[in-house]
Amino acid sequence: MRKFQYYIPTRVLFGKGALNDLHKKGLPGKKALVVTSSGKSVKVNGYLDRVQEQLELAGCEHVLFDKILPNPVLRHVMEGASLAKETGCDFIVGLGGGSSMDAAKAIAVMATNPGDYWDYNAGKTGKGLPLVCDPLPVVEITTTAGTGSEVDPTAVTTKEETNEKCGFMHEKLYPVISVVDPDLMMTVPPALTAYQGFDVLFHAAESVINKYENPMGEMFALKAIEYIARYLPAAVKDGSDSEARAYVALANSMAAFFMLCTSEHSMEHALSAYHQKLPHGAGLIMISLAYHRHFVEAHACDDLYIKMAKAMGKADADKAEDFLDLLLRLQKDCGVDELKMSDYGVDPNNLEKYAANARESMGRLFACDPAPLSDEDVVKIYRQSYR
Repeated sequence: MRKFQYYIPTRVLFGKGALNDLHKKGLPGKKALVVTSSGKSVKVNGYLDRVQEQLELAGCEHVLFDKILPNPVLRHVMEGASLAKETGCDFIVGLGGGSSMDAAKAIAVMATNPGDYWDYNAGKTGKGLPLVCDPLPVVEITTTAGTGSEVDPTAVTTKEETNEKCGFMHEKLYPVISVVDPDLMMTVPPALTAYQGFDVLFHAAESVINKYENPMGEMFALKAIEYIARYLPAAVKDGSDSEARAYVALANSMAAFFMLCTSEHSMEHALSAYHQKLPHGAGLIMISLAYHRHFVEAHACDDLYIKMAKAMGKADADKAEDFLDLLLRLQKDCGVDELKMSDYGVDPNNLEKYAANARESMGRLFACDPAPLSDEDVVKIYRQSYR
């Protein structure tokens, strides 16, 4: 058995009504910058009011920054960090989906560090410099079940000028407190519920087939796969199904407790870096069958695909192809089996460009694949996925 490390310092408040307990848990400062999206959902549904009430009950002042896009961008990271510094905020609260939570972490970095965020990023034009100062503490309150950002130390952002979408990871970006309250997820529309749920599935599946997988990560990942396969169709069909919502939310956090992504995520980030209206989960769904078929046909890790097929409910699974069959069935059950890249402006004449971007922006994930994936293989997967 290979050596591994496991570390997660985040206090997770999980379950129905968990947000109501936030003020009791010892918040990490006295003035919060609340980072949320430019959309209306957190305001219309009352979530922002409830978070502000919790901060006030804890004796904390708060400042609002509500400009985050579905794919967070560098300029908003810098703007939010400037606001945090100007107003004397000493911790950051991310409220919303993965975009808001990732942006909160990135803002926490730049609220204490000099220069530009990309100075510390390892993307194509990033300098990869070490942080000068620790980031501000972060509290994350998730209103979706998709990215796992509420329990991981990673922030994914896009540099628009160069179409780089990549992640920045730092141990000090583990949230101090994370709220996973399924009550905050009841209003997520069916399509977004599906996209986010499949993001969970692929976080888990990539962790299992990852060259660096280990028993601890596999334990969390297989259970997450089981819960997504069992409960995601119900959550998509009826968003008010509280049991389904709770198990999908739990799967989301579990998949992120030991998230080891492969090049599938690099390949999707390359698409949504150029086409920012493409939801991350939708992009992953589009390429997933061709991507995993590549490794199945290469017999790169048949035993691991069989394990995942069993977790998805096929107790007698005995071949890697069973995973592909179950993946397609789950897509059909959730109504996402007919997604088209062309609907989001993806150009079939630019597949080589997307492949190069995947390698340049998040190339380190290719080293985690269960077998080598060439640039030609990446283009082939894109081409097989395109419609």
